[in-house]
Amino acid sequence: MKKTTTAALSLLLCTAMLSSCGAGAGTAPQDTQAAASSETAADTTSQAVETESSAADDTTAAEETTAEAKDSTAPDTKSMTALEFANVLGNGIDLGNTHEAYGHGSYSWDTDPKVFEKLWGQPNTSQEIISGMKAAGFDTVRVPVAWTNGMDYESGDYTINPALLDRIGEVIDYAINADMYVIVNDHWDGSWWGMFGSATEETRQKAMDMYISMWTQIGERYKDYPDNLIFESANEELGDRLNDKDVAEDSGTLSAAECFETTNLINQTFVDTIRAQGSNNADRFLLIAGYNTDIEHTTDPKFKMPTDTAKDKLLVSVHYYNPSTYCLFGSVNHWGKADQYKEMNKLLESLTKFTDEGYGVIIGEYGVLTEGSEPREDWDLWFDNFINNCDLYGYVPVLWDCNGLYNKLTYKISNADVAKFFEERSNASRAAAGLSDEDIKNNARKGLDEALKAAEDRAAEEMEEAPDENTAMAWIMYQSADWSVSYSVGDVFDPTAKTDGIKATNPVITGPGEYTVALDLTDAGLPKGCVFSAVGVTNGEILYPDCIIDIKSVKINGEEIKLEGTPYTSSDDGKCTRVNLYNMWVSKVPAEARSAEKADDLSPQSMVLSDKQMIKTIEVTFDFIV
Repeated sequence: MKKTTTAALSLLLCTAMLSSCGAGAGTAPQDTQAAASSETAADTTSQAVETESSAADDTTAAEETTAEAKDSTAPDTKSMTALEFANVLGNGIDLGNTHEAYGHGSYSWDTDPKVFEKLWGQPNTSQEIISGMKAAGFDTVRVPVAWTNGMDYESGDYTINPALLDRIGEVIDYAINADMYVIVNDHWDGSWWGMFGSATEETRQKAMDMYISMWTQIGERYKDYPDNLIFESANEELGDRLNDKDVAEDSGTLSAAECFETTNLINQTFVDTIRAQGSNNADRFLLIAGYNTDIEHTTDPKFKMPTDTAKDKLLVSVHYYNPSTYCLFGSVNHWGKADQYKEMNKLLESLTKFTDEGYGVIIGEYGVLTEGSEPREDWDLWFDNFINNCDLYGYVPVLWDCNGLYNKLTYKISNADVAKFFEERSNASRAAAGLSDEDIKNNARKGLDEALKAAEDRAAEEMEEAPDENTAMAWIMYQSADWSVSYSVGDVFDPTAKTDGIKATNPVITGPGEYTVALDLTDAGLPKGCVFSAVGVTNGEILYPDCIIDIKSVKINGEEIKLEGTPYTSSDDGKCTRVNLYNMWVSKVPAEARSAEKADDLSPQSMVLSDKQMIKTIEVTFDFIV
């Protein structure tokens, strides 16, 4: 995954999912870097002593393994196009929170790489772990890496610790030994990528110099590996995250257009650097990180795939965790409405822009937050529809997992239903069943159609439905600061997009007058604080043009609070009328903002709550002015 754009979200994902990723995808924040507990740190320190070995021996073993050709039954990948290659990659899985676990600064650059692997609570990677992934139905493993763990780059030395190169070579060998394909990238990596957005030209140049040096060393070290090895240009950091201030405090200077331009330049530099090395790198399949690895940003015309001296050898990488309230935060307990099927189908279909142009598509991360080793409710609906889309369009799905669904200690998927799902979708099972590519696509199309029809049938039976286009109804959008509880966040009211246990008071707007909206969160887990809340009125802009929501009072836990600024009325979509009470993603009041009285203190941050305050109830009374 990726480190989120906000510290609050990073903390949530670190504790809830222990995921790795790199940057925010689109407007939805995503990703996590986990901190090691003192127990884990002590454990990994002793591990370092126990696992010390000869770097020379490791290098020799790696070279011997890579020199061996695959058996005669292996597909002839050299003659394949990127689209054909995608078909043999099958289902994939991430080796999450392991080799990208970040310890740079806490440990010296020459520390045994196996120490870093355990910093985020994972065991050291072994042949048994990788072989177990293959047996579970995965044909590809993605290995995120934090290469600056082995660099003293602050001093201007971009040399990667040879022991780190040897260790990743060993992991690549594990995958090849298991007859798998393996993707290696530079992941979040402490977000050194923010150097590209520095106000200082010297810092920006250092960033590019380090990137080139990094991929020169990686490429040269593994250039003789077969096509089982795929290099990926980055993770989620190419895009908005180029302005991160984690490493360069003066970062943030790139405009939106410049972020796209810099992303395209970095990807082009990646391709040029690898191709110039010759050997198998001259025509190796390369994976190009999309903008934020977000589908909508990556399909934007401003994102450009690199030019390439090799023909039809490029694939594009995006990630998919939609909706984040269900997949990542767990604040929405259910998935499977017809509109959610339609949204997933539409977004994934849009990626055919790339397959139509001859590029393979790898969805390098996807998944639904697990509860321990158990999947969340409705996981089967989400996973089935997602994989059916991948089957229909020829995409490669790579499951994000950090010792969740797949247990790295038992070398298998713990939940029997999940294990059966991936076993049945594996290349081996499909080949054994005699399924052709056309059979797989036809089955996928049938599955997509049947799932949407079933969702529409369920909607017809639901008691609680969204208002029709002739109704204006008010509600409170809410997302807690601990990301555990939410209620219908977004411009389209959805009574099912909520945490179980919430009781809502949502009045129908019949004209001008005073109204009260409320949420009772007592049975929903008693969340803390707020990162977003707004009062929305469905179809307000259509049925009551130029209407104003004039907030009269806000009560938290029954006590009226003093507003820090004057809320304003606006609309993002031209349909829903909205007034933000608190919106952590908005810092400026739009020019089209409306208010009952001319005020100088209009603010999207008018309701400021402590992120430690327990929230039982929220009640907002407002005048609806037409």
